[in-house]
Amino acid sequence: MLTPDDWQMWRELRLAALAEAPYAFGSRLADWQGKGDREERWRTRLSIPGSYNVVAVLHGQPVGLASGIPVGNGEAELISMWVAPAARGRGLGDQLVAAVERWARQVPIGVLRLAVAEGNDAAAALYLRNGFSFTGEPGELMPDGVHWEQEMAKRLRPA
Repeated sequence: MLTPDDWQMWRELRLAALAEAPYAFGSRLADWQGKGDREERWRTRLSIPGSYNVVAVLHGQPVGLASGIPVGNGEAELISMWVAPAARGRGLGDQLVAAVERWARQVPIGVLRLAVAEGNDAAAALYLRNGFSFTGEPGELMPDGVHWEQEMAKRLRPA
């Protein structure tokens, strides 16, 4: 689990994610660069109350990230999920999802939610094989102004 002192590693991975897969995130790279690229902001991102932030490491190098954020009513959201292209296909995405799910069960969280961009079939397949299902609830409009998020959820304990 990362702390605010790990902000530089988180920053490097998050900027790489936003640059490599802008279609996949509600945040834009431009929002986190320039005036948005401040140590205080990165530390604050890793200091969200009750959050869980984790990285995947391959051959000693950080290559992926994910977060769990409590959203109230016994629910949490899986956000900022990404694995570097060179590290894909090795199960690291599954490991990141599992790590956030373990955290959520310990909190305890009843439902873990996420949003996946429509057309991001590889990410949707990852979530489906990890027990998430589409809720049918409307998501947010993506920054491109064309695509929408699709909401997914997984029940972790009875209501």
